[in-house]
Amino acid sequence: MAIPRTRPSAYPAVLSYGFRPFFLLGSLQAGAAILFWLPLFYGKLEASSFFSPVDWHIHELLFGYLAAVVTGFLLTAIPNWTGRLPVQGPPLLALALLWCAGRFVVFFSAETGWLLGAVIDCAFLLAVVAAVATEIIAGRNWRNLKVLLPVTVLLAANMTFHAEAHCQGVSDIGRRLGLGAAVVLIMIIGGRIIPSFTRNWLARERPGRLPVPFGRFDVGAITLSAAGLMAWAFLPDSAGTGAMLILGAILNTIRLARWAGDRALRDPLVLILHVAFAFVPIGLLIAGLAVFVPEKVPAVAGIHAFGVGAVACMTLAVMTRATLGHTGRELRASIGTCVIFVAIALAALFRIGAAFSPAQAMLLHISAALWVASFIGYAGLFGGMLIRPRLQVRQPRTAV
Repeated sequence: MAIPRTRPSAYPAVLSYGFRPFFLLGSLQAGAAILFWLPLFYGKLEASSFFSPVDWHIHELLFGYLAAVVTGFLLTAIPNWTGRLPVQGPPLLALALLWCAGRFVVFFSAETGWLLGAVIDCAFLLAVVAAVATEIIAGRNWRNLKVLLPVTVLLAANMTFHAEAHCQGVSDIGRRLGLGAAVVLIMIIGGRIIPSFTRNWLARERPGRLPVPFGRFDVGAITLSAAGLMAWAFLPDSAGTGAMLILGAILNTIRLARWAGDRALRDPLVLILHVAFAFVPIGLLIAGLAVFVPEKVPAVAGIHAFGVGAVACMTLAVMTRATLGHTGRELRASIGTCVIFVAIALAALFRIGAAFSPAQAMLLHISAALWVASFIGYAGLFGGMLIRPRLQVRQPRTAV
């Protein structure tokens, strides 16, 4: 029996579910961060932050934008896993305000002090871990406790990032550890939702070959890839690290091929999930090759295959689908939605190209413009849905 999911009369619609405030805030912050980033990078603008411009850029996309989207996704998915009411109202508002406070103190950490900035910023992910653990344990949904591991690693990476930036003047392990945690989350969650959503669409629209469900092969591929990414965080130049990353690329390519994405090309909402996941093996391959032939394959190309490719494409795909579904809209991509999907995929390709051709600054500028268009476009297309109540489906009258 369905249970009530919200108390619509008690709170504004934007505080009724976790995806609403965090998808909106995350998309606006992602667009604004890149608008600030290029002037910061070229010295045209200064931030009152202890972070260098590059560190601020990396930090805000990993621990600002990504943390917001992961929080919105988990707080929306957990009620379906546990059957409990979602985190909503004042607790959800407190989480959103804590996230906003983190963005403020990081940008002005030179004024507030690095320690206060680190404490407030890291407190957000700590609160998210506590909220997720509380809900999963209260719902006795033990099998989903595993999602806490990459989120906890993301928290540890943020703490490491702050400590490194303060003690060394630049982040090193923290940035790779955070990005690795994000990729592991995509491998775990994407490995479940991509074949599931693809199967649903194919069963309805194109009966025939269906995706292979999540199984032992997926567990093995994720385990080896996660080990490679952990080694990449701490031993990025090791031959063993490079070998694990390349093997992980092969295994995740096989995973993707098993999900029948070639049969779902007509549905942009399904197709973008496959495109986004494709950047996982691409990033693993580039990062692995960079260990063996760094003079030909720059490590930064792998970082941006992960960040702009896998993370940005997947989060935008999930935000779009979740917003449509949870606000009562039809799961169908509009022309505007298709445009932002194409824009973010091209942004990833141009950014990888810019890493291989750093002298071609125009590639970087095109990538940045496409990124901003994608996320500001999402906010423009879906912002109204996020702040207004869910559409009510009119039930047909029955004869009395």
